[in-house]
Amino acid sequence: MANQQIKNVGVVGAGAMGAQIAVVAALHGYPVVLQDISSESLEKAEGILRTQLEKRVTKGKFTREQVDEAFAHLVFTTKLEDLSDADIVIEAIIENLDAKTALYAKLDDILPSHAILATNSSTIVSSKLADAVTRKDKVCNIHFFNPVLVMDLVEVVKGPHTSDETADTSMEFIKTIGKTPVLLKKEISGFVANRILARLMDEAIYLYENGYATYEEIDIVVTKALGHPIGPFALMDLTGLDVNYAVRKQRYSESGDERDKPTKSVEEKVQKGELGRKTGKGWYEYDENGKRIQGETIQQ
Repeated sequence: MANQQIKNVGVVGAGAMGAQIAVVAALHGYPVVLQDISSESLEKAEGILRTQLEKRVTKGKFTREQVDEAFAHLVFTTKLEDLSDADIVIEAIIENLDAKTALYAKLDDILPSHAILATNSSTIVSSKLADAVTRKDKVCNIHFFNPVLVMDLVEVVKGPHTSDETADTSMEFIKTIGKTPVLLKKEISGFVANRILARLMDEAIYLYENGYATYEEIDIVVTKALGHPIGPFALMDLTGLDVNYAVRKQRYSESGDERDKPTKSVEEKVQKGELGRKTGKGWYEYDENGKRIQGETIQQ
């Protein structure tokens, strides 16, 4: 498909990442099918997307016509079979290898033979999923960053099974939806951005757990001294502490290194259900619109 245009896009998983990936593709004129096993998740995703885009219309970032046209291109469904015409499917479900491999096996039977199967995961590399399908050369990682509507970069990652054609087509597709792709020529868990960010996160939590500074003070240092738009603790709240926990569990299962285990403070918050903005409380507290109502650090 390197010289053929991707005409139809599928996204599996209507969480924050999947929903935004879907609407970004729809905003750039692609017919998109967003599938999730939960009708409630789909309804919630549509409501959040409409609210987010309404704000952007108000700010002049999109026109009313652009938003209306995007939703006209976007189909919400619980039926996996509705992806049967997709030329590329981006999977954005939970970070669980068994769940992903089961999904890929089903998609392999449903999708046309030329279709690319990509995972948005930055933790589970695509070589762990390729054995679930017959089209191993069509499998890769396409990793977007949260929030997808704002973040420009996308990491495209070639596994040892991924063909040059698949990588080239994926790179070109990312350009057509207004993003900047970077190609990793071989896979490594975490890729580039998250491996660098993970070291910063580890050090931030170490400093907090050992009483050197509060999480608010650490966020202030990172934003004011290092120029980051958001501190590491506020960022964990944005992406979800459950995501941080799941990533570290996956990393530990692969490495066996005790240093890769979920940190004590994050594990305690996950056990309490304090997962960040999505639950109204993580390191900070948030109102029903996701606006921070506690703390002194820069707000997003």
